Parts: sequence; structure tokens; C-alpha cells
Amino acid sequence: MTMASYTRGVPEEELKQRLDTFQSVLGKAGMDAAIIVQKSDFFYFTGTAQQGWLYVPKEGQPLLMIFKEFDRAKIESPLERIVSLVSIKKIPKILDKLGYPRPQTLGMELDVLPVNLYFQYKSIFGSADIKDISMEIRMLRAVKSAYEVRMIRRAACFSDKLAAKVPELLEVGKTELTLAGEIEAYARSMGHQGIVRMRLWGSELFYGHLLSGAEAAVPSYLSSPTGGSGPSPATGQGAGHKKIGKNEPVLVDYVFALEGYLSDHARIFSIGPLPDQLLKAHDAMLEVQEIAKREGVPGVLAGDLYETMVAAATERGHADHFMGVGDRRIRFTGHGIGLELDEFPFIAKGQNLALGTGMVIALEPKVILPGKGVVGIENTFVVTESGLESLTTIREDVVVV
Repeated sequence: MTMASYTRGVPEEELKQRLDTFQSVLGKAGMDAAIIVQKSDFFYFTGTAQQGWLYVPKEGQPLLMIFKEFDRAKIESPLERIVSLVSIKKIPKILDKLGYPRPQTLGMELDVLPVNLYFQYKSIFGSADIKDISMEIRMLRAVKSAYEVRMIRRAACFSDKLAAKVPELLEVGKTELTLAGEIEAYARSMGHQGIVRMRLWGSELFYGHLLSGAEAAVPSYLSSPTGGSGPSPATGQGAGHKKIGKNEPVLVDYVFALEGYLSDHARIFSIGPLPDQLLKAHDAMLEVQEIAKREGVPGVLAGDLYETMVAAATERGHADHFMGVGDRRIRFTGHGIGLELDEFPFIAKGQNLALGTGMVIALEPKVILPGKGVVGIENTFVVTESGLESLTTIREDVVVV
């Protein structure tokens, strides 16, 4: 493969708008500059995922310093000022050489920056006061541009195509892992990037969760209403060695990751009809989703939307099994989505962030019934002036094969 095979993705004007807005945020926050190193933030502001450091002064031209791989970064990123840098310790020297004033206050992503690296930056920048800029970045990323909505809409189309493929592959006796592998191979053939990025420390996901029958109700460490036994204790979540049977719910809850942007999507399948209890619970979750779509207008608090969904599930008799079971059940019913699976806003208990036009969220009302399985729905929505528009549109009832 030659360097000519790599093409630029994010438009130059898109990146310029993001950086201009961020520089304004830096000024308002009283910071002289910021250094961006977290992978998703780095891509968001540069258009490349190569290894390096982005220095953003509150005024003037940003500086992209690349450790590896410099030639790729020059092709992938439209930023004007890109330099090769072999060591983090040389950052002050290159800033001096290029005429950047030494920052007295420096913003960094302290929500994710390892402590050892923090101390290294403290040593390198001497008397500079390093402050957390992560909240400002996450709030900026929470509202998507028209370009980002188009990218997520494309990913959502592939989510629908992936779900449409499942009935062709679903067979009695096939293990969850085998079915997952076949579905994931199909996703890759459509351009799925494989990597699903999450910001929360210790969180990880491989495509998503494909779970069947009672195994689907097995909880895990992941901040998710579903867990699954997984292939071994080393992973502790997702598809396992269980063989798929008749008349049991098969949950396909997958993220489609396309050119950086994500769509979150869940549908329920079965080989033969499901018991009435499960069908009724699934229908109730569709009703909860419809209520949330109606109430999810700009200005509503994320915490209030969560309470609305909990109340709707309770009214339908699912208070004890909505979004999990027991004291450790998940206290959210949706989340922001974009370059990462866990972006702002969180549709969660006590959240005071208001929905705004241009935010993109995934709503995932689910019922977890130990010993029986999981039913429910998940779709990705963009917040518009008139409410929530679903970007995923394939049928939502239980698909019986």
C-alpha cells in the first residue's frame, strides 16, 4: 500500500470551525492554550489519529506535532502547521522556535490523562498551571455539526443493513460466537472500522452484544443493561459458547463504526414465536421509546427524560426489571454518541444538561428477565427543533424466523 492510498477525511472548513470555537472556549475559560492527546479529541480537532500532540493557543495558529506517523498525518490532516517531533520533552523548544509564548495556564484532558503523564507535563512546562479542559471539550463535541450528523446518518444506514442480515444467518444450534463472527464479518465487508471507542476508563466493547435466551440476562462489569457470559472470564461480556435455541429472544445490540462515527442499534430476533410475557415486555419498551421521542425536545433536561422513561416502564409493570435487576441496575436509559459511545448528554438520573438541537443520542429501553432473556429496543436519534428524529429505521418488532 502506498501513501497515495490514504485520503483526507474531515473537511478543512469543518476542522477550522471546531478549532475556532475551541479557541473561543479557551479564552472564556481563562486558559492560554491547551494540549490535546486523547485519541477521539485528537481526531476531532485534527482529522488524523496518528500519534502526537495538538497545541491550541487561545489565539493564533494551532500546531500539530507528530511522533508517528508524520507522512500520513500530513496527508490526513488539513491543518497548516504540522511538524515532526521525536520527544514530548522537546515541545517547549519547538514552541519557542515557532514563536508561541509560553502558557501560564494550560488546558489538558485530565479526565483521561494518566497520572504519570500529568507529572511529566508538569515537569516539562515548569510553572504553568495545568487545568482540566475535558468538560469544555465534551460539551463542544456534544452538539454535532451538519457534517457529523451526515456521518452518523450513514453509519445508521449500515446498522439497519446489518440487522436485516441477521435472519439469513440465525439457526438453531449455532453458538452465539459463531453467529457473532458471521455478522461481524458482514459488518467489516461494509466498511465497519472494528474499533468502538469509549471514554470511560476501563470500558471496552467489541462490536457490541449478541446474546440469546437466559444468557442475555447475565450481568457484567460493563456500564450497560446487558452483559452476557462472554467467551471467557478474561472478557466477561458479550457472545459466548451457548447454542441458540427455539422460542428465545436473540438480542443483536451492535454499534456500527464508520469513518470514526458511531450508530448504536438493537433489535430482537427469535426462531419461532416468543412467550407472551416476553412479547408484551418488548411492546412495552416500544411504548417507552415512543414516549421518550415525544418528550425529547430541545430544552428538556436529560435527567427529566430519564425519569419519564422510568415512570413509563413502571406504569407498564416493569419497575423491577427495567435496565437491569437489583441494586446494581444501570441508572441511565440513553447516552450521547458520536466518535465515542459514551458522549454527552447522558439520559441518566440527576443529569441537568438540557437537550439541544444537533445533539445525537441513543435511547435503549430494555427489560432484563433473569432466566428468560432480554427484550427491548435501541435506536440512534438526532435532536431537531421539533424533537427526536430516528436515524435508524428498520422494523422494531420482534423478528421471528
